[in-house]
Amino acid sequence: MHSNLFRLAVLMGFFVWIPQGTAIAMSPQSGESVADPGFPDGWKGTSPRNEIRPVFSYKEKGGPNAKGSYVIEHDSREGLDGAFEKTYPILGGKVYRFHAERKTTGVESARRSALVRIRWLDSKGKMVPSGITNPSDSRPVWLADPEHPMDGVTNRLGWTNVDGVYRAPALATQAVVELHLQWAANGRIEWSNIELVETEEPTKRIVRLAAVHYKPSGRSPRENCEEFAPLIADAVRQKANLVVLGETIPSVRVNKSPVETAEPIPGPTTDYFGGLAKQHQLHIVLSLYEKEKHLVYNTAVLLGPDGSLIGKFRKICLPHSEVESGVAPGNSYPVFDTAIGKIGLMVCYDGFFPEVARELSNHGAEVIAWPVWGCDPLLAKARACENRVHIVSSTFMDSKDNWMLSAVFDPAGNPIATGEAWGKVAVAEVDLGRPFIGPYNLGNFRAMVARHRPISVSEPSDALQDSHNNSK
Repeated sequence: MHSNLFRLAVLMGFFVWIPQGTAIAMSPQSGESVADPGFPDGWKGTSPRNEIRPVFSYKEKGGPNAKGSYVIEHDSREGLDGAFEKTYPILGGKVYRFHAERKTTGVESARRSALVRIRWLDSKGKMVPSGITNPSDSRPVWLADPEHPMDGVTNRLGWTNVDGVYRAPALATQAVVELHLQWAANGRIEWSNIELVETEEPTKRIVRLAAVHYKPSGRSPRENCEEFAPLIADAVRQKANLVVLGETIPSVRVNKSPVETAEPIPGPTTDYFGGLAKQHQLHIVLSLYEKEKHLVYNTAVLLGPDGSLIGKFRKICLPHSEVESGVAPGNSYPVFDTAIGKIGLMVCYDGFFPEVARELSNHGAEVIAWPVWGCDPLLAKARACENRVHIVSSTFMDSKDNWMLSAVFDPAGNPIATGEAWGKVAVAEVDLGRPFIGPYNLGNFRAMVARHRPISVSEPSDALQDSHNNSK
């Protein structure tokens, strides 16, 4: 082999050919320290402990546009952890945009192993006060915890955008960016096109969410629907953008089985409420029994301000009564990108189980609309809190029952608007562009969920997708 093309290195007891011009740092077998070979643009390789330090290198022609990439490689041992790190000077109080592109090979869970952290420090390298308060939560947030930029689009060649926009704490003078590969035996990652730059103020995303507290009379399926018209008009008077109604509205109190009241979607009920949505130019969510071929589902629908059916969600978790009535469960967790934000749907019994709201959150839901006959309100609070999402519930329980609420829950799990009297429309104004931070130095937990939650047994392996991308 020509000496100008390759040089020989010994890594972990194996002979490996490394292209000339590639900077590398060895991974030690013991606890001795290893000096970085000097990577471009001020980057250095770091690890919590030398015993778990991976191999760092730099490819001059790497990256999606061949402008260079920073490479981390793990050997076959479990639990290795390392990151490229760089310190950027910043101005406290200014807004910064982070961007990078990454490509993994042989990594089981990129969301968990291939992450970015941004740490805000003062001139002495110490953590700084957060300066953050949350409108409905008086518990303190003492220090500015690290930011975790979110994964975005992955192109056909396997490069994933990782992005975030953040306001630097007032006393911060530097931001330390860490580009990780952790816990990925035999895995490899390339980081490229990395930047942290000052940007414009983020736009507020003000949305008014409405929960209707009303149980229809049951005179007929059609009249059940019509009884909500004045309540929707009330929500409009309160400038609501999204109004959530109850569960299986056409069938409530009509003394008919689910199959007897089931209808197609689109169909009479969605046409009626679609007309109201178009008339008032707002989003409406409700649930009804859906008939498709030989099956009946309990289906929540999302109608848009133009009257169209934006999408539907079929109830996943079914209680005994619906199973015994021949209702079938759904099997997917769609989230709908609307003019007011990303909206997920769930129905009644789904709220008793953490998986449904978590899957909707995993798919990007910022608001979960929840038609619910009855549920433990503690679980409503938990679903909002554990996913850091807004939940809007509409129930048929009387407030004196000390059971489910018709309410808007904030990402801390607090009911910030509640409909207690029958016919009450509870409206809360929220800013979907403002993350909920804390309390007690928990940081932006919504951003951390993807990085820190365990790998599900049903979760597809990113390593298989890597193989698919690399075969193209």
